[in-house]
Amino acid sequence: MAAQKNYLPRVADRMVEESLGYSGGVLLEGVRACGKTMTGRRHASSEVALDSGLPQLRAALDVDPSLVLAGEAPRLIDEWQVEPSLWNLVRREIDSRGAPGQFILTGSAVPAEDAARHSGAHRLSRIRLRPMTLFERGLGDGSVSLAGLFDGHGPKPTLDSGTSVREALDALVHGGWPGDRNLTVRQAQRHLRDYVDDIVSIDVGRLDGEPRRDPLRMRAFIRSLARHVSTEASFATIAKDVSGQSLSAETAVAYMNALKRLFIVEEQPAWTPHLRSRYAVRTSPKLHFVDPALAAAATATSSARLMEDLGTAGQWFESQAVQHLRVFAEPLGGRVFHFRDKSGREADIVVELDDGRWAAFEVKLGQRQIPAAQTSLAALVDDVDTKRTPPAEFTAVVTADGPTMTLPDGSVTFPLGALRP
Repeated sequence: MAAQKNYLPRVADRMVEESLGYSGGVLLEGVRACGKTMTGRRHASSEVALDSGLPQLRAALDVDPSLVLAGEAPRLIDEWQVEPSLWNLVRREIDSRGAPGQFILTGSAVPAEDAARHSGAHRLSRIRLRPMTLFERGLGDGSVSLAGLFDGHGPKPTLDSGTSVREALDALVHGGWPGDRNLTVRQAQRHLRDYVDDIVSIDVGRLDGEPRRDPLRMRAFIRSLARHVSTEASFATIAKDVSGQSLSAETAVAYMNALKRLFIVEEQPAWTPHLRSRYAVRTSPKLHFVDPALAAAATATSSARLMEDLGTAGQWFESQAVQHLRVFAEPLGGRVFHFRDKSGREADIVVELDDGRWAAFEVKLGQRQIPAAQTSLAALVDDVDTKRTPPAEFTAVVTADGPTMTLPDGSVTFPLGALRP
């Protein structure tokens, strides 16, 4: 296919390229408009868009859905979930061709469970795409490599981050949607408010296998969820906090499941290491929007308002750090957790790699909070039973405006904008 102009490389590009070298196909999943189609086109030789509405395409799907699979490989099948029967057809075609790199599927919603649909194991590699990180948006210098930290390479010291807290919050409420990257903060936020309207009034209604949802209650639920981002709030708590609408915990669970199917909401599970102490480890997940800019849009919160509510700003900045570390850890085979025990010992983020190596992070909006974060991380590391859980590879304090350096206790600190894979 023709080269794409103005395409900004994504962290997932390398994962897609590598997967096409050994897997029959790749499934790019992610929230609507996060760039799946453009990334798919970057690696495809032909394409078909199932949501194009073309009558000839509908006719082909009605007569013989396998017709849309014909084309030069890798063939991009955009929004495959429009025709869920294609999943098994793609799987069988991969088996028939017996070669890697045949298909790239994109999907912005998870179809309802179907017992007849094969898992796709050993045929299709799943890759999650999210809104762009600061590094991908060109807003960070990328001077701190997550892979490098795991390999023992400390960061090069830089005392001035070049970014203020206000500028960091501007970038947060702007969001990482590729189509918005040239918009002003105000324009991007207005666009995201329309996006939230579409989630409530259109996207949820298009989910197959879901009962009808009340748009007013769904909107109120999303606003309540925005107030509980980066917390372990229960469904009962979120439902109780819904203002102006009566909502049961059971309904809150159903609404949450719908948002998960649209990749709007992600959970951050709890990490459960072996500890020397006997304090119980909390096991509830934390909740996050796929991009905290959605929380700002749902509550009409500007960066100026966040400067007057630093508690909320801190929660949302922590959520942004979680999103970034998800994106950067996945190419390393890493997963993102959180840790908290009943004594209050905690780490905002724990990244654990497939080989068992791990690192703990505290996220603080301002650099004045670095010493308290160091103390918290040191308490966690000291309590880990290293006979059964390996010691931490490193600990880090992530800030909005702080320096990049190795601290006297061996931990590192850097602003979020300095981080790259």
